[in-house]
Amino acid sequence: MDIIPAIDIIDGKCVRLTQGDYARKKEYSSDPLEIARQYEDHGIRRLHLVDLDGAKARKVINHVVLEQITRHTNLEVDFGGGVQSEKDLQLVFELGASQVTGGSIAVREPETFKGWLQKYGADKIILGADAKDRKIAISGWQESTTTDVLDYISHYIEQGVRHVICTDVSRDGLLQGPALSLYEEILAHNPTVRLIASGGVSGVEDLHRLREIKVAGVIVGKAIYENKISLQTLQEFVN
Repeated sequence: MDIIPAIDIIDGKCVRLTQGDYARKKEYSSDPLEIARQYEDHGIRRLHLVDLDGAKARKVINHVVLEQITRHTNLEVDFGGGVQSEKDLQLVFELGASQVTGGSIAVREPETFKGWLQKYGADKIILGADAKDRKIAISGWQESTTTDVLDYISHYIEQGVRHVICTDVSRDGLLQGPALSLYEEILAHNPTVRLIASGGVSGVEDLHRLREIKVAGVIVGKAIYENKISLQTLQEFVN
């Protein structure tokens, strides 16, 4: 199971939102590169970098942060937030992202997203499946849809998706535990998917539980910033 710390960016700074609410923002660092280097120093190999400004604006904004991290670390970065056009997708890859997460684009323009899958390959394009009350949420979780998360994931797996990040929005930033039953349900319906769990991780026990249900990876954000999980503790999962 991959441990994938999250760095969420607003105005070039590391922040966390609670349940995707931009009004409930907490800043943790003004130096994303330093945070990324700390992760790398503790054996972390992957990073989930989210452009929250971009998610709201529907275009990539914090690309400089991506470039700094890929230039000055060896982390494999998956980038999400605001990638809504071929131009932005190419920019993100040119700046060193290993993978790109597409969420809103897969809902609004499914044919475009499927084209990206075919052009760049299923190992480069991650499906973002962010769910609020089991319904897909988009635009930095500011918009809700009527699409069931399970149907959404199953549909795109049929189209060739291999990697899925699923966030339970209701749990994100609350440190109250991940959506284990939802992830178990997704894996039962789609046993071949590489499912990355996101949202709600509150401590090391949550990591053990997620490993037991065989998710491929877990994104950890606020629990690290709030010292609920130490970087030293994460080393037992990454070594």
